[in-house]
Amino acid sequence: MTLKDVVNLLEAEMLYPEADLEREVPCAFASDMISDILMCTQEPTLLLTGLTNNQVIRLSDMIDLTAIVFVRGKKPLQDVIDMAEERGLPILTTPYTLFRSSGILFGAGLRSCKI
Repeated sequence: MTLKDVVNLLEAEMLYPEADLEREVPCAFASDMISDILMCTQEPTLLLTGLTNNQVIRLSDMIDLTAIVFVRGKKPLQDVIDMAEERGLPILTTPYTLFRSSGILFGAGLRSCKI
């Protein structure tokens, strides 16, 4: 699955236009807890979360995030978007809940990341 597929499936909006939509998305993880994200992602991962602070972007310095999808229509402040863009980390927002977003992606064949 590519990031373009994720955008289409979740009716998502890219939060900066230069992101590579052809980037492969091998697996996904969904959480609103940074400690869970740090402990549970051990491979390139699409993160689905409601966290919009700069700490979620800093996670990409510690773990291999393919992209971040902010759920429930949440949009981070511009400084967070700028941080993501500086790192080349695609970020999106979807109007769907965390549960629905996860279900849609799973139903389309995206697997859960290895824990």
